[in-house]
Amino acid sequence: MTTALQPQLPSHPVLRLRLAPRSGMPRSIDGAWWPRSYDLLAELPSLIAGLPRAWGQIASVTVNGAVWSAVPGRMLVFNQVVRLHRALTASAPHTIVLLAPGRGRWDLMVVPPETAEGAAEPLMAAAASDQE
Repeated sequence: MTTALQPQLPSHPVLRLRLAPRSGMPRSIDGAWWPRSYDLLAELPSLIAGLPRAWGQIASVTVNGAVWSAVPGRMLVFNQVVRLHRALTASAPHTIVLLAPGRGRWDLMVVPPETAEGAAEPLMAAAASDQE
């Protein structure tokens, strides 16, 4: 009798993040992130871990308070306190703003977790395009 080996699933799902190429010009959107849920406490550590080192340490994150589940005032991510803010404006319901002191601000479009892959991929590609 032979036993088929089951492929091992990765312990951490692949981060669904696309960033725009670096340029000297400011952008309104710096890329796109497609989280698996609206649970910021579960999703934020993998996002921060996947960001370029050049962005520095993210100290503050702002999300749409009407969309994301409970957002405490701060959380510990990789031994660093990250302040969490909820914005209640309707102007940017699908964005997340990341701030790194002395390095900059990055705005990422958030593709809703329930979006089908066929629809999410073009959205992410457009947000990460070098065309503004």
